[in-house]
Amino acid sequence: MLCTHEVTGSSPVISIITGKFNKKPSLMKARILKDKKKRKLVCKYERKRLVFKSIVRDEKLPDMVRWKASLKLARLPKSSSKVRIRNRCVVTGRPRGVYRHSRISRVVLRDLASMGSMNGVSKSSW
Repeated sequence: MLCTHEVTGSSPVISIITGKFNKKPSLMKARILKDKKKRKLVCKYERKRLVFKSIVRDEKLPDMVRWKASLKLARLPKSSSKVRIRNRCVVTGRPRGVYRHSRISRVVLRDLASMGSMNGVSKSSW
């Protein structure tokens, strides 16, 4: 499966959020933009990286071919690797406590549930 990383992070749920989440510090904006840039690089070089990696790992091929493929793999940008992507909240830019399916942080999810903006989710209290 190639390029499964979502580059843009918008959904109907996020568009209704107002108030404190709309005010992002400039540092968070920069980190979010950096993350989007990395995701684009991953999508751009994913096929090449996959081909070079498969050549390097194939022990049936001659050593010279594998060595040249490893050199070409090393010439690709560092940020084009999947492991360099950090899951961030698309609303706040928070790097920790992010749910993968919705790409929002636990803090935003809790506030959305409290406001009743998410169908089927309610904040429990006892």
